[in-house]
Amino acid sequence: MTEFTPGLIGEVEHLVTEQDVATRWGSGLVPVYSTPALVGLMEWAAAEALSGRLPAGYTTVGGRIAVRHLAATPVGMKVRARAELIQVEGRKLTFRIEAWDERERIGEAEHDRFLVEEARFMAKVQAKLLQA
Repeated sequence: MTEFTPGLIGEVEHLVTEQDVATRWGSGLVPVYSTPALVGLMEWAAAEALSGRLPAGYTTVGGRIAVRHLAATPVGMKVRARAELIQVEGRKLTFRIEAWDERERIGEAEHDRFLVEEARFMAKVQAKLLQA
């Protein structure tokens, strides 16, 4: 199994569109970058930190995210997130994540991802459909 070392970094960038706003996600009544979209950006950055480092047949899934959305961002502005792996406990990988728009820091989070064998994980998920 691959060993993960604290200090791995993942960074992603995204241009905020109408698809990302709170009114579209049902998370607010103003057309600004939504918290659900911010969470997705943060998870993407954490996954990016592991890109190319996962053993064959494995993936990671999100298990917990404690996020603070600090500032609003308008449509048309770029946002970026940077995730750093800070702790490894068996299959649990913990990240510290920060996000910014073009003007200021807009979010921070602590996020746990879990290393899973993809085929086994998906078989377990699909089994839910068969349960009565």
